[in-house]
Amino acid sequence: MNDLRTNRSTSILFLSLLLGVSVNVAVRAATPASQGVTGAGAVAVADPLSVRFTQRADGQATQEVPDFQRHIGPLLGRLGCNGRACHGSFQGRGGFQLSLFGYDFAADHDALLDPESGRVDTTDVDESLVLAKPTDADMHEGGKRMDVGSWQHQVLRNWISAGAPFSEQLQTLDRLEVGPQEIIFHNQDEKNALRVIAHWADGSTEEVTELCRFTTNDGSVAEINEDGLVTSTGNGDTHVVIAYDKAVVPVSIMRASTLDMSGIAAPRSSEHPIDQLVMEKLNKLKIVPSDLCTDSDFIRRASIDVTGLLPSPERVKEFIADRSVDKRSRVMEELLAEPGYAAWWATRLSDWTGNNEAQLNNFFPVRGAASQYWYSWLEKRLADNASYDDIVEGLVDAETRLPSESYSQYCEAMSNACRTGDEEAFAARPGVPQFWARLNFKDPEQRAVGFAYTFLGIRIQCAQCHKHPFDKWSKDDFDQFAVLFSSVQATGNTVSRDSREERDEMMAGLMGDKKLSGGDLRKKITELVRDGEVVPFPELSVQEGMRARPDKNAKNKKRIPQKPLILTGHILGENEEVSLATDPRDALMQWLRKPTNPYFAKAIVNRVWSNYFGVGIVDPTDDMNLGNPPSNAPLLEYLSREFVDSGYDLKWLHREILSSDTYQRSSQPNVTNASDKRNFSRHVPRRLPAEVIRDSVYLVTANDVEANEARKSLKDLAISGDVSAYSRQNNRDFALQVFGQSIRETNCDCDRSEQSNLLQSIYLQNDTDIHRQLGQSSGWVAKTVLASTGQALRPVQNSNASDFKQKAASSLHKQLQKRVEMFKTLPPKKQLQAKPQLEREFRRANERLEKLGLESVSLDSLLATAPSTSDVEVVDTKSSPSLEPEVIDGWITAAYLRTLCRVPDNEELEIAGTFIRESGRPGEGLESFLWTLLNTKEFILSH
Repeated sequence: MNDLRTNRSTSILFLSLLLGVSVNVAVRAATPASQGVTGAGAVAVADPLSVRFTQRADGQATQEVPDFQRHIGPLLGRLGCNGRACHGSFQGRGGFQLSLFGYDFAADHDALLDPESGRVDTTDVDESLVLAKPTDADMHEGGKRMDVGSWQHQVLRNWISAGAPFSEQLQTLDRLEVGPQEIIFHNQDEKNALRVIAHWADGSTEEVTELCRFTTNDGSVAEINEDGLVTSTGNGDTHVVIAYDKAVVPVSIMRASTLDMSGIAAPRSSEHPIDQLVMEKLNKLKIVPSDLCTDSDFIRRASIDVTGLLPSPERVKEFIADRSVDKRSRVMEELLAEPGYAAWWATRLSDWTGNNEAQLNNFFPVRGAASQYWYSWLEKRLADNASYDDIVEGLVDAETRLPSESYSQYCEAMSNACRTGDEEAFAARPGVPQFWARLNFKDPEQRAVGFAYTFLGIRIQCAQCHKHPFDKWSKDDFDQFAVLFSSVQATGNTVSRDSREERDEMMAGLMGDKKLSGGDLRKKITELVRDGEVVPFPELSVQEGMRARPDKNAKNKKRIPQKPLILTGHILGENEEVSLATDPRDALMQWLRKPTNPYFAKAIVNRVWSNYFGVGIVDPTDDMNLGNPPSNAPLLEYLSREFVDSGYDLKWLHREILSSDTYQRSSQPNVTNASDKRNFSRHVPRRLPAEVIRDSVYLVTANDVEANEARKSLKDLAISGDVSAYSRQNNRDFALQVFGQSIRETNCDCDRSEQSNLLQSIYLQNDTDIHRQLGQSSGWVAKTVLASTGQALRPVQNSNASDFKQKAASSLHKQLQKRVEMFKTLPPKKQLQAKPQLEREFRRANERLEKLGLESVSLDSLLATAPSTSDVEVVDTKSSPSLEPEVIDGWITAAYLRTLCRVPDNEELEIAGTFIRESGRPGEGLESFLWTLLNTKEFILSH
């Protein structure tokens, strides 16, 4: 037999060389075991690689007995029998149910041979319903699936005739070889056939093209039929996906553009690895990338993408005027060093890790603290440029207490932090135990799904019920993965065993005889914290050793012990065991860190890339499955490999992307790349994130002093906190809701929406919050108008109706003047202590003046000039001064710089200037003009 196998392999190799065809020479012998037949009646058949399966199966003379796992199960999948719309649904069809996509061979075999179903009758083969129904459309709800005498019919009939054999010992598919791996079409309706060869772990090999399921990811580019024949339908690129057994293999399909490129300038040469990998793909598609963007576009784009903030007008002007060749590199470093970088990316990491106060209200006794401290912990590590794997370790391996910290010391530290709002104290701690304490993250299954979303970028929840349709994970894989998370306990009542007595004594000392629970207990604990008491805090604990979990399907909820060792080979991609006798999170973290990990580095690299381009190399970014391959696999491989080699340095990743021509390309398309949205040949405009829009409106409308201070301190900016930072009754929070801020209810990236809708337009045009910010007396418009004209933005009419305003204004001015004069009599040290209170009084007084439509009073102005205490008259500013064209042009240019980060062209200056001059009052014209800029696509989109 060995000689026969060697001769056959040699013959096939010689034939392949002679014909120029690639033929795999790993041939399995046609032994009874390999054919799924037991006993002495096995018949040797033709070589499975030299004769196609359809030819071997066709005709009554065929005596090959099909194997259930290799042939029957896949054939039922090809016919659609185990699909969602047929017997693979959870309810089945016609009293007959198969596992979805045929993942459970044993269950499917039992279902087929169930006497009550009548699907297989080995005593009267042709009466088997599995043969009768699919060949007769009239009696089959699923319609006619095959003809009598067809190869499909013959395969099923031969299997039933042989007694419908099935081996309990499942075979392992080593790999699925598909050729070609890449198809480049040149013409419409051009065709290319795929060939699929299964390589089994026992060394046997067989062509299985006719038994595969074929799908296309984009029918407008390529279609594929049930025989694996690919047809070109349009320009562009996509993948067709081949599924067999547990294997899923994508094949790249491309069709180059036929448009005339002669009038398009070639891009400048770049040695940057990103640019080279992107250009390799673009050259195949004959797409010419856009030129580099302008300096004004770059400074706006980079500032928003890196820090979440619009650049200041001063920075824009300086950058545009700078003629240094390295100015873009220098501004990248400046942005990465700014507070906004850590704040914005802490917000993004909070999204991906599920930082949601509503899901944490049972863990910390003070509302809002758990989520805000989580955010602050992330922000500190990003500011310190901690490595990404260390950041993740602080979540995955989190402990509540420090190694040398007693329970009482831990409670004292946390009570002090919550009472004083000391975010820095919590941020200095090594981990975030809240990660495990979320209400939607309690069950092992919830944790498996959320963990896979967050750190692996995969949607594993499909495997919770059945084999993943587009990847290799089975239900067994999911169950094994979920058990890894079953030992971690983190609720509002959880403490370690050695802390229970101390916790109970602390509670007794605080509550006495009072028996409180639920909301009443939480309210009382919050009051005690604020009063300076040390209150008990929950802990994260790990139950080590043997555990038991209830069987959810058992009526009596019988507890079934779990094994202390669990094989996690499929989901982890390696044949290794993780012990449950100790905390399994350490082993899980070690696996995440391995350079060979197929998901960890790619998941964060893909998310960061998506932040800069609006689309991931894998899109959606949290759906990295075999059926959804990268648009540029070499690019993702390069970035992930180098990111790991850099020590998981996030700033390295940002620099690598920002410094590429690919990132710096213009949004202006040419004829070849106008429809390209996945190959990064140009910057594709996209709507700004919710936090960026909300903060941009504030920075545009606030005066320069307040706006620049906000950029430094990040005070009151949406990027500087979590979702719960804003009250639900606050209009600022309404803006975040309207523009789709992540609700963080799951770890899915879909919790954030960047889609445009009508409500967003209505908000920017008509919401009272927008008009209040535009017209506020301390805002940029009012300050600009006052500086140029000496008049208030809003006129006050001298009429009987204004008598009340006159008296109110005079009274307030007198009070403020008196307070300033008293303040000036204080010694310098006392002035330093009293000034915050004086500022608060002025702020309240100016809020009252603003409601009356009157000009605010400047504290700094009164301190400098010390006007007399005579009555203050409200001046009628109805008459409009005549302004020089240069003044109005200066207003317009300043408005463009603060909103669109560029200077207007001559036509824009003329149109805007005419509008402002014809508005009656120039100040109101400027306010309306700024409102117009806020409602342009250029403001709301990244460009």
